[in-house]
Amino acid sequence: MHTQDLLAADTGMGAVTLRVADLDRMIGYYRDGVGLSLFSNAGGTAVLGRPSPSGVAVPIVVLEHAPAMRHAAPREAGLFHTAILFDTRADLAAALYSVATKYPQTFTGSADHLVSNAFYCTDPEGNGVELYWDRDRTEWSWTHGMVDMDTKYVDPNAFLQSHLTEAALSGAAARPGRVGHVHLSVGDVATAKDFYVDTLGFATTAGWGEALFVSAGGYHHHMAMNTWNSRGAGRRQLALGLGLVRIEVPGADDLGALVSRMHDTGVQTADDGRTVAFEDPWANRIEVTAPGRG
Repeated sequence: MHTQDLLAADTGMGAVTLRVADLDRMIGYYRDGVGLSLFSNAGGTAVLGRPSPSGVAVPIVVLEHAPAMRHAAPREAGLFHTAILFDTRADLAAALYSVATKYPQTFTGSADHLVSNAFYCTDPEGNGVELYWDRDRTEWSWTHGMVDMDTKYVDPNAFLQSHLTEAALSGAAARPGRVGHVHLSVGDVATAKDFYVDTLGFATTAGWGEALFVSAGGYHHHMAMNTWNSRGAGRRQLALGLGLVRIEVPGADDLGALVSRMHDTGVQTADDGRTVAFEDPWANRIEVTAPGRG
């Protein structure tokens, strides 16, 4: 792939929209468990997030009330997890402590991925959640253009003992956080690479057999796709769960280049003047925005 066909280095992820059956219960989980702030709740839509380091509100999860919809079948394509990135290990520890004490049944595991420490949960409606902190990029290792990642056990109690502070716990909702990456369940990895790398413009950073990791700007991954539970899955039907993945590019020119690539490969897009929207091969909806557009 030519450099001009890659997403800009400063590309990042925006809020993930989830369609939910019980809005109040899900607000409670992400606010009281994960430790996000409730920014708004009106018209059946709730927005939760954290501030940026400069204090600007950063949406992380958008919950859309859809009580008439069914739950997706276990092996369908869709969301594997939304990964929430914290600036410090103390902030990660505060989120872990909050989930473990208020919603202990939702905790599912932990990992040292070499580039990061991560703790995993499943929200009350079955959506995966990763809470994580990145090591400094100077500590990451790369081999032949691929980032070295692994999955090693992290003792959550030892992590809390080492890193939990009263300041991080008491002021959690006012401390920074954002969506670091989004991990999807897809039908096959080759089709995912064709769409997310060869068309959308991410670069491949790792591949573990049934999983693909992709990023912009040398990050370990902004998105990942796996077939661990969904091998052979086709296009999604309208259901509870993932509603929308948002990608944020630095400028209007970057968005224009993306639209051109989409059109050249026959991907249908919708442009409302502020965002460009399209679907991946499994009908996961993607919206891309650029600051100041529209």
